[in-house]
Formats: sequence, structure tokens, C-alpha cells
Amino acid sequence: MEDDNWGNGVQIHGQTDVRGASWVRGSAGYFDSVGTRVLLGRAFTENDTATAPIVAIVNQTFVKDLIPKGTNPIGQHFGSPKSTLDYEIVGVVDDTAYTAVQWKDHRMYFTPMLQRPLSNKGPIDQDISLYAGALVIQTARPMPDMESIARQTLASINPNLAIVKFQTFDEQIADRFTEDRMVARLTTLFGALALLLATIGLYGVTAYTVARQTSEIGIRMALGAERLRVIAMVMRGAMIQTVLGLAIGIPTAYLTVRYVEAQLYEIKGINPTILILAIATLVVAASVAGLIPARRAASIDPAKALRTE
Repeated sequence: MEDDNWGNGVQIHGQTDVRGASWVRGSAGYFDSVGTRVLLGRAFTENDTATAPIVAIVNQTFVKDLIPKGTNPIGQHFGSPKSTLDYEIVGVVDDTAYTAVQWKDHRMYFTPMLQRPLSNKGPIDQDISLYAGALVIQTARPMPDMESIARQTLASINPNLAIVKFQTFDEQIADRFTEDRMVARLTTLFGALALLLATIGLYGVTAYTVARQTSEIGIRMALGAERLRVIAMVMRGAMIQTVLGLAIGIPTAYLTVRYVEAQLYEIKGINPTILILAIATLVVAASVAGLIPARRAASIDPAKALRTE
């Protein structure tokens, strides 16, 4: 069982964590179900009931930030500003991403589902933190009908229980990247649009240059210039423009990549393979844009070209 809450403050050894810490409730087998390793001490057990000693399990960042270096965290106490003895630390687990994958190095502590801090003296029937907000179910093998089984089982326990959403871990993780995927797709779309506009623009400039040089091309061909030399001449102009564009674009990409890193998860710098692929794509597009006017120029009739002027 799991219930996400947010601590207003954590106090340990007289120091207050003013930024707060993420608080998650769990039951026996919770860490095994979500794949979180217990590094020190123990996980929750069936004995962590309402009448048992009040315990908590913390993550590595919690220990690093709030436990003095060299001190064994097991047996240490922490709690709310009202009482620093609310919880006794009985275990330390790996840092785990909750709520957002981009949120790293955050303090977390986990408490048993049936326990309340010592400082909480309010009526137990009004303590909404004891309600389970989610169930984590682990199976020994893949079960495609797991949702229907879970719904039937819960309905048999209490017909009034309503399942708002049923998701596998893969689906939950995919949901966390919805915005990242949208940004990546929009970036790809804008990149493709920019490539298309660059190709059309280069074609237009090259075609206009060929039209302006019709007489010159006609004279060259009348004097014996081969078609391949005419094509090479036109393509040279198109490639020079492409190289100039790359000379401006590559340094600009290196300077602006940090803005992309801030928008997409785990994007670190520029991948050389992707950069080479992008350059090759641009060169191919430029070649196609230049080749069409070049072939048209090479097919000019010298006599007609001379009369054009």
C-alpha cells in the first residue's frame, strides 16, 4: 500500500529541514514491489502495527543531509517541529524518483501504513493520512488480466471501493514523460519544417542564380564546356552556401544545447553521431535542391541562351 504525502518539515538533532521532505506510507513488501533496495537496516514487516514502536525508513539523501557524517542512522530519531522523537529510523533505502523523474537528490522518509507520529494526538478516525491512496501489486509472472482480477477482488472485499486508475509501472513511467515526448515531437516537427524551408530556399536561390547566368552558361557550352562541368559549377555555388550555413549553425547548436537539456530528460550535450547524421541530412537536402537547377542549366540550348540576352 502506498500513500503519498508531503512533510511540512523534518527536525533531527535540533536542526529543521525548512524545505520539507517527501513522505510515503508503505506496508510489508512495499520496497520489494517497487524495486527499491534496502541498503541498511530492515524494511517494513507485519509487526509494524499501531501498537508497535513508531518507526521510519529514510533514503540516502535524507541520511547525507540530516545525519552527521560517520554516525549510524539506525536508531536515530526525527520528527515534526513539535516533537523530534516521532520516528525511529530502522532502515535506509536507495534514492528513488517519485512524482517526477527530473526530481533527484530529494529527502524522503517512509512510515508504516498503520502508524502515526507520537505528536499526532488528534482523533484517529479523522486522520486522513491513514487512508490508502494506492495499492502496489506484485505478481510472480506477467498477468494480462490483472486489472479485472484486482477489480473483482476489491469488489468482493468492499463493493463501495472505487478504482480510479489501474496502471502498470511501465504505464506510470510513460505518463511521466508525456510532456517530454510532446516537446521532443514538436522539436522534431520544427526541425523538419526548418529543413524543408532551407531546402526550398536554397533551391530558389540556386534557380535564380542559374536564370541570371543563362547567357554565361550558353557561352561556356558554345565554347565546348561539358554538361558535367556546368553541373559542377552550379553545385559548387549551392555547396558553398551550405558550408557557410553549417559554419554558423554548428557553433550555434553547441551554444544553445543547454536550453534543450533543460526541457528534455537526461539530455546531456550533443551526440556526435546525431550531429553527423543531421549534417549529412542537410548536405543531401542541399544536393537535391542544387541538382535540379544544375541539370536544368546543363540542358540549356546554347543558341537559345545567347539570344536570351
